[in-house]
Amino acid sequence: MKGIFEYFLEVAKVIFLALLIVFPIRYFLFQPFIVRGASMEPSFYESDYLIVDQISYRFRDPERGEVIVFNYPQDPQKRHIKRIIGLPEEEVVIEEGRIFVTDDSDETTLLEEEYLTLSQTLGEERISLGEDEYFVMGDNRGSSFDSRNWGSLPEKNIIGRVFFQISPFSVFSRVEAPDY
Repeated sequence: MKGIFEYFLEVAKVIFLALLIVFPIRYFLFQPFIVRGASMEPSFYESDYLIVDQISYRFRDPERGEVIVFNYPQDPQKRHIKRIIGLPEEEVVIEEGRIFVTDDSDETTLLEEEYLTLSQTLGEERISLGEDEYFVMGDNRGSSFDSRNWGSLPEKNIIGRVFFQISPFSVFSRVEAPDY
């Protein structure tokens, strides 16, 4: 009888230690995200399994080109995935399929988005971002519900950046932001 009790005590210790390690990692450092929909194709497809880094933005600001997961501003219970196009206090202009970004020093940049192989940026848009606002878009511009539809993304809604793609296993890799 004493042997069975010791066995269950050891199992309980292992479970407790595992939870002690996994819980903080899962809720404060990294969390999984499964892609739903076609808005990020060709970068990510339906059911791709990603790891979201939740800690980087506590030490630095989000950067243009990074793919982020966030709580949708009009329904914070829903999580979305998009790419950062415009940063705080910038103006984003979309016209004739091109994106122009003007920063706070009035320097305008045309975003060359070589990672977009399937779609063209549609619509005409001009939006000035506030101090803690971002402009985000999906890579599949024709099938993306993004800042062109619902406006800027408040920084407080950002959960983290996509850090690693785990599945499909053929593309197991770290996710990097493109150079513009």
